[in-house]
Amino acid sequence: MASTVAPAAVAAPHPALSFQRAAGWAAIAGAALGVLYAVAFLFLHRPALSAASLLLGALASTLVFVALQARVGSTSPPAAQWALLAATLGALGAMAHGGFDLANALHPPVGANPDLPSAVDPRGLLTFGLSGLGTLTFAALLLRDRRTPRALGWLGVLSAVLSVALYLGRLIVLDPASPVIAIPALAEGFVVSPVWYAWLGMLLMKGE
Repeated sequence: MASTVAPAAVAAPHPALSFQRAAGWAAIAGAALGVLYAVAFLFLHRPALSAASLLLGALASTLVFVALQARVGSTSPPAAQWALLAATLGALGAMAHGGFDLANALHPPVGANPDLPSAVDPRGLLTFGLSGLGTLTFAALLLRDRRTPRALGWLGVLSAVLSVALYLGRLIVLDPASPVIAIPALAEGFVVSPVWYAWLGMLLMKGE
């Protein structure tokens, strides 16, 4: 009687690796949405487009933060957990800010003062301030991770410093034409943050 041989089972990708690759794609999307937000906000003056880009980019970043916490969690678990908490709260604040601006752009409230800060994210407290601190902590942990290029860790440090500086500039100076705001905004929005997220995306998609 002929024996039947079961076909070799195809190994399914590990769930953690699948999520890591998904987070990599989310990081690439976040880089593109970050540039779109900067262009729409600084040059096109399209409130609805900038708000939608901010909302979607912040949503995409939450996947990246979870993947980063998994990557550097063994280096210093408490620091990695705090970085995840701070960065995620910053992303949620950015989503709320973007949703608030999008609602107002689509249906402008009568008699509202457009110069009033968002109640949930005043002058970018969460979007730039808290998320910058979370990024700084993640970057510091990546600098201690032997699998990660040190240049990527230092790029994260620079992104975090520019983000916090941007929040302080918006809080203290307020005038968007001031170099205190314009320089960090241009550097972070068009160069540092997109490269940071795109590089993270490529690293995560490699599954290393």
